[in-house]
Amino acid sequence: MTTRFKICNCNRTMPLDASAGNALGAALGTPALPVVSQLCRREVSAYLDELQGNDQVVVGCTQERALFSELAEQREATAPIRFVNIRETGGWGAQAKQALPKMAALLAAAALPEPEPVPSVGYISNGNVLLIGPSSRVMPWAKRLSAQLDVSVLLTSGFGGDAMLERRYPTFSGERIRIEGWLGAFRVRWRQSNPIDLESCTRCNACIEACPESAIDLSYQIELSACTSHRDCVKACSAIGAIDFDRVDADREKEFDLIFDLSERPLITLHQPPQGYFAPGEDAVRQAEHALQLTQLVGEFSKPKFFTYKEKLCAHSRNKKTGCNACIDICSAGAISHDGDHIKVNAQLCAGCGACTTVCPSGALTYAYPRASDLGQRLRTLLGTYLKAGGKQPALLLHSQERGAELIDALGRLAGTGTALGLPARVIPVEMHHVAAVGIDVWLTAIAYGASNILVLTTDEEAPQYIDALEQQIGIAQTILAALGYEGRHIELLRAASALDLDSELQRPRPASVPAKPALYHVAADKRATLDFAFEHLLRHAPVPVTDIPLPAGAPYGAVAVDTSACTLCMSCVGACPESALIDNPNLPQLRFIEKNCVQCGLCEKTCPESAISLTPRLLLDERARQRVVLNEAQPFHCIRCGTPFGTLQMMENMLAKLATHGAFAGNLERIKMCADCRVVDMMQNKQEMSILELKR
Repeated sequence: MTTRFKICNCNRTMPLDASAGNALGAALGTPALPVVSQLCRREVSAYLDELQGNDQVVVGCTQERALFSELAEQREATAPIRFVNIRETGGWGAQAKQALPKMAALLAAAALPEPEPVPSVGYISNGNVLLIGPSSRVMPWAKRLSAQLDVSVLLTSGFGGDAMLERRYPTFSGERIRIEGWLGAFRVRWRQSNPIDLESCTRCNACIEACPESAIDLSYQIELSACTSHRDCVKACSAIGAIDFDRVDADREKEFDLIFDLSERPLITLHQPPQGYFAPGEDAVRQAEHALQLTQLVGEFSKPKFFTYKEKLCAHSRNKKTGCNACIDICSAGAISHDGDHIKVNAQLCAGCGACTTVCPSGALTYAYPRASDLGQRLRTLLGTYLKAGGKQPALLLHSQERGAELIDALGRLAGTGTALGLPARVIPVEMHHVAAVGIDVWLTAIAYGASNILVLTTDEEAPQYIDALEQQIGIAQTILAALGYEGRHIELLRAASALDLDSELQRPRPASVPAKPALYHVAADKRATLDFAFEHLLRHAPVPVTDIPLPAGAPYGAVAVDTSACTLCMSCVGACPESALIDNPNLPQLRFIEKNCVQCGLCEKTCPESAISLTPRLLLDERARQRVVLNEAQPFHCIRCGTPFGTLQMMENMLAKLATHGAFAGNLERIKMCADCRVVDMMQNKQEMSILELKR
């Protein structure tokens, strides 16, 4: 499909003229781009003319997206329309005159075809909301929301709370509240701690009049510290049965679509709580914002399924021994849990941060929104177009589509007024759902494509464990690049809470060295395959082509060392290895190792009964990584009866030493030296042994 580009210098506030249009056309492989000054006003006809055909239209403006979309709808245009911001990201700023290559790159990336759709995850909400907290906060909001939602309340205030008069919605009280689930499928459990059940109570006030200690008020809850157990209230309520001091079944459980948690401290403390759960606390403004969102969450909803999981590659566990736990530990949404030898990802709870895919050493978890191959194509297009347009030393600024995009937009507007420097001309913004979704495979690929810096913008929206994981991944990548002789700091975290913070942070990075020739490979769906491509290219052009690189702890590559004096070649490690890095030899008692396959999960080390295995993180970049290296071998032991090999000499010696004093084997040690078939024959032929039948007699 042909793409038509429409660019505007925004009333001549950007350095775009006819010569710039020529340069952009040359970089994009199109005729010269006409540059207008008021595309959204007097020159809007230039935009409308492009809507006549079916060719894709890319508009270099996001501020007037709504206007341009409305005009296209009025014209019943069938042409696909894309929008890209070249003003705040390049056209406004101290280096705007040098930003033409960046503008070309952003326009080219905007013209890429849409990625293939991913599976979706569905939610159904009927508007059944539970409000939790003290009555002073809960009851006013219950009244406001009851006109639009099906309200229930769970009070935690107890005695002394607001008066409970009109019964307008189901009302409960309790403590030890536990919440599980997500939008449309919350399950709430609590303990009915007060003798008065508010849902059964008729508010007749008979208990208040009967109580001699005034331990009951209009909250219809009993002040247990004041109660002297006269039980006059029980007698007064006998016909209703709402009061029970000896309640056995005090546990309650109900299901709801939405949760409005007005407790002082949130009942769900996850950094990323499930969709449909809101906990504004005491903040009145946040309460109003969240209440508005609640009213909009009635109906059917969907979101992308952000991940794919390949169970056979997972190194989480084998035989009840835990190896890699990285994804479970890092998930800020509580969406990943242990599931036997593998993991289970709850798609409804998954928030799409992608940190699990970044820390996954084997590639069992991969990010799907976008897929790695789609992101790779985008980066390749950005960097290739930038370099083709004459740009030098490009830096990619990875940022989130929410807070990160807001900071970049705000910085651009400040730069437009001259109060900030703005994005440097060489810094190309790359919007992502979440910055934690990209790791070492994509970073090193971008450097292989020619990016001198990868800048990861972090704000206040990232979970603390994400920052730790990104720093660890950066440490591994920098170790590899430095060992290969690539000078400089290639990958950095930028921390910004405001536009001016970002402006300051962007002045800090310095261009680092990159391969002399950009790579041509495409990002693969398999994470480790992409890393192999990156390592190969970086090594081929490395200033210092070393092939053995020590790595920091936690790296997904490394060697396995075996203490041959302790190893009995039982092959437990082979059975535990999920990546086929440790393998046996069907013809000889040998333990062999393919280093390229090892993810350093530690399952072999934890499984070994002799504690004979240790791990050494490192990266081999030559043929040794693919070779089958013998870690241990031994002389085979042959059956003393038929001569069939069935173990190793060392294993047999260890067994004989351990079982020599065992009552069941002390008189038959020779039988241990026989293969399984010969043991059966020997037992049947040995008439001197006492049988079970003889013992029974």
